[in-house]
Amino acid sequence: MKTIPLVDIKEPLNTYVKEVQNQGPIVITSNGKAIAVLIAPIDDDDLENLLLSHSSELQNILNQSRQSIKMGKGLTTDTFWARVENSVEDSESENDRP
Repeated sequence: MKTIPLVDIKEPLNTYVKEVQNQGPIVITSNGKAIAVLIAPIDDDDLENLLLSHSSELQNILNQSRQSIKMGKGLTTDTFWARVENSVEDSESENDRP
């Protein structure tokens, strides 16, 4: 992993984009503190995972779910998958309607 100051990345961004694809992530700093990371996704799934892992909305949903589970309001694995299966079946039957 490489670390570079923000002032050094402004002009040669294209060079760093090519470099990150070949050599891995680059940490961008301002006044010696990390402020961003330049990273090349491996594929579309990797990009989606990166974006979701930094989604505040998704993190809020996960935190609410964790709290609900702690309070005994979670679903068992069997119940969860049964609901998923029912949802898929409902969706498929709606698609069969004229």
